[in-house]
Amino acid sequence: MTYEETLKNIALNDERIIVMTAENRALVRNLPTALGDRFIDTGITEQTMIGMAAGLALRGRKPICHALATFLTMRAFEFIRTDVGISGLPVKLTSWVPGFLSDANGPTHQAIEDVSIMRGIPGMQVYCPADEQDMVAMLPHIWGNESPVYLRAIVRKSAVEHAPFEIGKAEIFQEGSDITLLVYGYLFEEARQCAKILEAKGMKVGLVNMRSLQPVDEEAILRSCKNSGLVVTIEDHFQIGGLYSIVAETLLKYGVSGNVKPIALNQKWFKPALMSEVLEYEGFTPEKLAVRCNEFLN
Repeated sequence: MTYEETLKNIALNDERIIVMTAENRALVRNLPTALGDRFIDTGITEQTMIGMAAGLALRGRKPICHALATFLTMRAFEFIRTDVGISGLPVKLTSWVPGFLSDANGPTHQAIEDVSIMRGIPGMQVYCPADEQDMVAMLPHIWGNESPVYLRAIVRKSAVEHAPFEIGKAEIFQEGSDITLLVYGYLFEEARQCAKILEAKGMKVGLVNMRSLQPVDEEAILRSCKNSGLVVTIEDHFQIGGLYSIVAETLLKYGVSGNVKPIALNQKWFKPALMSEVLEYEGFTPEKLAVRCNEFLN
């Protein structure tokens, strides 16, 4: 089941659903025929799309909006915050090519602060699935509630079977006492392969898919810090405001200490190239992640 198939099935069974796009049809190109007037393309006008979505939501509809992650979260931020966030409207935001997924694009098209700014809106839920299977499993849950939602879309095929999705819960893929990797989104597979490299060196490695970032699984974070000698956060996001910040905030909230290190983009945008080259240059291949983890341990 794909994103588009799931959305089509849900929309055909719920007339409240309105599918909207700011001329970004990558995930929904076959839906205009199926949905007719309930498919709206506003053109390259993200702010207009969000304003329209808020108006539709006020009239009982449930808009699901699609746009490039950078322009959805930054160009339309005031509209999301003011029109959607303050009113707590059930507008669902699907971002295309967030993080490293915009690999060949320069800084103007890199959404690597999106988690930070979206989770800063009261009531906004933030989800970052590891792959397409993970994403499709969460769609009925996150679209079925009445909260505004931000989703980092991903169509990478899954190399594993995921546990059932639950809002606000992380997926504890495996537990380890030496080191635990907390990760979300596209880099889940790189972290999984990194864990295998570390295990081959005799380490007991934990791996947690932090698929729900707001609400976040505080218990999973606290347990990881309690049970592992080292916790490493891995994310294609600025170091400030993302998962590393979430972990730090959680530890401070509960007065708990932990040995936590970040692997993120620290005060920099990434160099655009093909994905394999981006991961290699920026140090996010499984092998380079393993080297960084070993440096932290030593």
